[in-house]
Amino acid sequence: MSNEKHRPVVLQRADPYLYKHTDGYYYFTGSVPTYDRIELRRSKTIAGLAQAETADVWFRHESGIMSEHIWAPELYYLDGKWYIYFAASDKDDIWELRPYVLECQGQDPLHDKWVELGQMQAADDDDKSFQDFSLDATVFEHKGKRYYVWAEKVGGQKGISNLYIAEMETPCKLKTVQFLLTTPDYDWERIDFWVNEGPAVLKRNGKIFITFSASATGAMYCMGMVYCDEDADLLDRNSWTKLRYPVVQTREDLGIYGPGHNSFTQDEEGNDICVYHARDYAEIVGDPLYDPNRHARIMKIEYDEKGFPVFEL
Repeated sequence: MSNEKHRPVVLQRADPYLYKHTDGYYYFTGSVPTYDRIELRRSKTIAGLAQAETADVWFRHESGIMSEHIWAPELYYLDGKWYIYFAASDKDDIWELRPYVLECQGQDPLHDKWVELGQMQAADDDDKSFQDFSLDATVFEHKGKRYYVWAEKVGGQKGISNLYIAEMETPCKLKTVQFLLTTPDYDWERIDFWVNEGPAVLKRNGKIFITFSASATGAMYCMGMVYCDEDADLLDRNSWTKLRYPVVQTREDLGIYGPGHNSFTQDEEGNDICVYHARDYAEIVGDPLYDPNRHARIMKIEYDEKGFPVFEL
């Protein structure tokens, strides 16, 4: 197995999000180790992202909301405008994570002005969403509808992190009440913390696949997957099936520890790829959240005879 295959694409960027836009550029963002800003970069090639010029497009507040833990930004082009979805907390309560939205005032997301649209809003008749530790939002479109998927804990920072999905009304408001997509059912989702987070959506072969990350953020971090038929009701409990075992996990023989929090795009040849973060060591001094060496990496996706993605590290 070639070491070249497993070399990081961007160093020290956790929660990597890579998007190939219609202008031919790859746009990359992720959590910076200081958790104090949102950084974007772009390149015509994936390999070029490592040395691409970076732009700090937004900085945390000095106090109050959005002043701590700027986490997991994702960049989207919706209805002719650029948006960034991210999570942030308050310096006075660093675990009071909530989802927020930024909108770009021009067509160049690296250099044009960004404005704050505030916290993502729940549907009018939803009194449950975004009331607790909420983060890791991702957005996708299907059959003329736009959906928002996110992680939210029940019971505070030490509680259980579930994944929820809802239809969107606008880029900053939900149309439907939250629907529970998955909760940590299995042993591999419950190591140190009971966690489902970091959703990412892949639509292929007549199905919708949503990967997610599970357990604490050290070497036990791994990726699971739920799926449904593309013609199913995405907000129906009976539509979704969760795989019994993780689809990606630590590979000591490859020096890949704690793989997770991925996104999907296509490489220059049109192949589907999974962009994920992982460390190259298992032993972490202190809190894994503040270890800076979760690097963004690329994995090509193959498909089995049933049309399911196969993730080969």
